[in-house]
Amino acid sequence: MSDAAQSTAAEVRAAAEAVKTALDRHLAAVERRSGEDDPAVYEAFNELAAAAEEYDELLYDRYDEVTPFEIPGTDDSLPPYTGPEEPSAVSVLIRRDYAVVEPQRLLAQAQRVEAAEEPADEVAGTVHGALGVLFEEYEPDEIASRHKEFGLEEGDSTLWVTAEEERPEPGEWLEAPFEQIDPQHIVCRFDASAVYDEESDGEESDGEVPEDDLGPDSELDGELDEDDLEPLDADR
Repeated sequence: MSDAAQSTAAEVRAAAEAVKTALDRHLAAVERRSGEDDPAVYEAFNELAAAAEEYDELLYDRYDEVTPFEIPGTDDSLPPYTGPEEPSAVSVLIRRDYAVVEPQRLLAQAQRVEAAEEPADEVAGTVHGALGVLFEEYEPDEIASRHKEFGLEEGDSTLWVTAEEERPEPGEWLEAPFEQIDPQHIVCRFDASAVYDEESDGEESDGEVPEDDLGPDSELDGELDEDDLEPLDADR
């Protein structure tokens, strides 16, 4: 941000007051909550997260300082839940990324599987063919637990749980499985990323965060392309 558009001290002070107000509202909502999923608490949480993010941005812009707070589940990563209060159906979506770091190991494992079949399909001579053989032979969870044996290296992964009024009809979404996913029906999500490990290692090694990692743009973007998600096979 240029000097001409730089935040003023008054704006930073006003943002700090907004955080204090949002914090009081959040505590009041928690004290009055009617249950674990009280929408008033969720709304107050999002207001507090938004106020804290605004304060953090202005503080960094004006003073090159950051807050020690990191509030997960803001509107940018998980929108407010608007799904059914008493869902009768659940969908589980998973994405797991791998790097093929040892192609020869991958090929050897696939060829071993293929050799045990009668008749053998003989498609494991290429990397994409070997991947097809292994993922057809083993369940996704077994691939995850044995990925090193298959010459794979784990990347980021995420799991989304969504709630619906009723279970879709058989075959209803098979042609386009992710088009009907409503982000506001996500009950919870679980993410794993090497980014978290790297941040922890950096803090433990020297106690300082590199300057390039400071500021509001340093946060991990929690959004994922719905087309990249894979459904959990309920038949396995």
